[in-house]
Amino acid sequence: MRRLVVWNVMSLDGYFEGRSPWDLGFLETVWGDELEAFSLEQGREIGTLLFGRRTYEGMASHWATATGAVADMMNSVEKAVATRTLDKATWNNTRLLKGDAAEAVRDLKAEDGKDIYVFGSADLLASLLSAGLVDGHRVCVAPMVLGGGNPLFKPQDQQVKMRLESARPLKIGGMILTYAVGG
Repeated sequence: MRRLVVWNVMSLDGYFEGRSPWDLGFLETVWGDELEAFSLEQGREIGTLLFGRRTYEGMASHWATATGAVADMMNSVEKAVATRTLDKATWNNTRLLKGDAAEAVRDLKAEDGKDIYVFGSADLLASLLSAGLVDGHRVCVAPMVLGGGNPLFKPQDQQVKMRLESARPLKIGGMILTYAVGG
């Protein structure tokens, strides 16, 4: 069974997006050679990138025309979109997961292959956490307080315990935290 790992950059106060959609200016506080190298290292573990519809649309519009090693990884890896509304995927190597997201992701995890990574997609993350489908979290905490925006973790009916596996400081000031889900 494949593992499902969530990766995001978030502000110190827990936001992965500023006050408006795709307000990601705070990423500049952590982006540099170290995070680029980490992204490529992480990319070697990815069998499938999983997105919710809104994140997919934003990622597709950015990465489809971007250049460089990270762009090459993003464009070549298999992608899946949990959606009830999209009828067609335009970004290469993308398939749609229609209907119940938890059920579709459970089936995706049962397939052979490398790990599944979720980027962005806070609403999808909430449903996957509730269904017990998340195996790990990697988050880069940016040294900035946004004071508002789109929180990475949405309100849940249950608490989810995490176990710290590693903490990796970035010279630029951020911190990459890796957690396993569960005690």
